[in-house]
Formats: sequence, structure tokens, C-alpha cells
Amino acid sequence: MNLQVIGCSHRQSSVAIREQLSFSEQQIKPFLDLYYDRFPDSEAVLLSTCNRTEFYSAAASFEAIPSQAEMVELLAFNRGLTSSQINPDIFVHRDRNAIEHLFTVASSLDSMVIGEAQILSQVKRAYQIAVETNPSVPLTHHVFQSAIRVARRVSNETEIHNSRVSVPSVAIGVLAKQIFERLDNKEILVIGAGEMAEETLNYILAEGGKQIAISNRTAARAEELSRKFSGRICDWANLEDELASADLIVSTTGATEPIVSLEMFERVGQVRKQKPLFILDLAIPRDFDKSIGDQLNVYLYTLDDVQKECERNRLSRQIHYPKALKIISHETNQFFDDVRRRSNGSTIAQLKQQADVAKQSEFNRLMNRLEGLPPEQRAEIEQSFNRLVNKILHPPLKSIQNESPHGSSGLLDALKKLFQLGE
Repeated sequence: MNLQVIGCSHRQSSVAIREQLSFSEQQIKPFLDLYYDRFPDSEAVLLSTCNRTEFYSAAASFEAIPSQAEMVELLAFNRGLTSSQINPDIFVHRDRNAIEHLFTVASSLDSMVIGEAQILSQVKRAYQIAVETNPSVPLTHHVFQSAIRVARRVSNETEIHNSRVSVPSVAIGVLAKQIFERLDNKEILVIGAGEMAEETLNYILAEGGKQIAISNRTAARAEELSRKFSGRICDWANLEDELASADLIVSTTGATEPIVSLEMFERVGQVRKQKPLFILDLAIPRDFDKSIGDQLNVYLYTLDDVQKECERNRLSRQIHYPKALKIISHETNQFFDDVRRRSNGSTIAQLKQQADVAKQSEFNRLMNRLEGLPPEQRAEIEQSFNRLVNKILHPPLKSIQNESPHGSSGLLDALKKLFQLGE
């Protein structure tokens, strides 16, 4: 098997380049069709996310795979760029390094946020589109089914996926869940409508939040978020009333001073009557006066509190990172052991068949000259032919089977060349 991956990722490419080389899901199949027009004897998978664009090629022979220059040219042409514009940002891995890279990517060990869960589903979808484009891809099946299995093993045998590390995921999935067992019956107020608010709303919905109110100084942005997350818009002027009825508040405005003072909150507290309130103040500077956290049954967490939890989780993931890498290395060795066994088996079968054809031809020629030979003598001669062939084949086949599983395939390649065997 010959395998190659060419692409760019957050590790060595700027956002600008990644954006230019990014493919939407609808653009992947047409690009694969274009690729197969140029390189019909290979197989291909295109993985494109916000942090990476990677093109995997596999073939039985090395000549069937595009060179780095050919692949860069094809990518650049399709994206309306020149090779020189993208070439400095492109990496290439081949064979073992390519497999190890794919296993690492699928297991989320190469992600910007190590352990994030989305990448495996993105790898699965890239594989699915590749099979839909070209169903006859035996090498792709082997490679990507192995990658999916390895990613699951890393997930099952380490805790690298268990600890949340992004601010919104920790804020909702860890801290909010410490106060509330469930969110589907809670009144949730989101103050502000920027990127942090939107990302936090995604996690609120994922945790079952339904009763969502959005308040923002600019109504248009609040309306946009309310449509996307099926929430209701509340007037900025009525913020005090909304504070009084909320169970969970997420505040992410860009205000230069607190929007909720202690005096304002004390008025709200009289209405709430010590009803538990969880406040996530993710704004810088803070949206809530810090002394509000001293009020009875008020749980106020700031961005600093959340980031400390994120850092604890990151350290937890780092502890499991070496174990995950060890799994990747072991699985990569196992993958190539399996490839080598398959290749050995195919070559041995071809050699035996070739020898059997030659033996049978010579046996038949001899029997035609010895007409009238008794059946028992005919059988004895045939058995002698078989033993001779087996004795001749035994030493080279034994040597191939004993060749180091992690070493080169020199003996196998030599055997193929000497006896003119195919792949």
C-alpha cells in the first residue's frame, strides 16, 4: 500500500490560507471528480474543517499517486490561487507518517483544542463522501475504518475527551451543572449577543435549555440569535424584570463598566426572595458588580473562575496525552503488520499458483509421453512433482515469513521482481 496526505492545518498555516483552501461539503465531491479525472488509478479522501484541509491519496503503486507538486497545483487551481501562494503552507506525509497523522487527527490529538469531539464525526463524514463519490476504494476502507477504530480506542482507554476545556463548555457543562441538575425547566437569560453569547447558547441547548431570553442593546443582533436558538427577545429597558425571573444568567457584553450594580441587584433581590440564581459573567470588564456574589443563594462566576477550571481540565488532558500517543504508535505498527501480512499472503499465493501451473504443465507433458502408465505409478510421479516444488519453495517462503514485521519489505520486493509477480 502507498499512502500520502497533503494539506495545511492550524499548526503551520495562517487563518487566511486555511480559509482560502477550505472546502464546503458541497464542494468536496466535484473536487474528487476532478481528481479522479487526473489520477484514476488511486483513491482519495478530502477532509476539510475550519482548522485543516487534508487530502489523502492511496494506491497499490507509488506511481499512481500524485506528487506533492501535482497535488499543490490541483488544489491551487481549484481555489483560484497559484502554487507559489500556498506551497509554503503545505505539509506532506507518506506511508507510516501519513497513517500516524490520520490516527492522531481522528483521535483529536492534533486539534487546536485537544480532545474536542467534533473531529471524529468530520473524519467519518469525509470518508462517507469519498465512498459515495467512488464506491470501489478498498484501501480507503482499510485506512479510514482503522482510524475510526483507533479514535474510539483512545476515547475509551484514556480520559482525554472527558474534561471540557473551552470557556462556554466549562461554564455550562461543568459549573452550571454543579448548581442545576437540569436546564430544561430553568429560565435562562443571555445578556449580550456576540460570539461568546452564541457559542454559550449552543452548549445551553445541548444541555437541554429551552426557556431562553436574549437581551442586547442592539435589537437586530438579538433578533438574529433569537431566531437561531428559538428564544425570545426582551427589551433592554426591562432588564431588571428579567433579572428577577431568571434562574441562570449568562452575560457577555462589551460594556466598559458594570451593567448591573449592587444597588440594582438589591432591588431585584427583594422580588426574587432568595430564589437560587446562577450568574456566569463572561464579560471583560465585568458586567456584574463583584459584591453581588456575596448575596444569599447567588452563585456568581467570572471569566477568571471559568478559565481556572479550563486550565485544570487542560492539565488533566495533558496527563493522558502520552498514553494516547502510545496507543497511536502501537496501532500504527499493528496497521502495517496487517498490511504486510496481507501483502505476504497475496505474494505467496501468487508464487504457489505460478509454481503449480508450471508443475502441472510439465507433469501433463510427461504423462502424454508415457501413455498407458498404471494409475498408481502416475500418482507416485505426481506426488514427487509436488514434493519437489514444495522443497524448492520452502526456503524463500520461510525467509519471508520470518522477516522482521517492522523491518523493510526487501525480501518480498526481491521475490516479486525475481518471479515477476504483481501487486
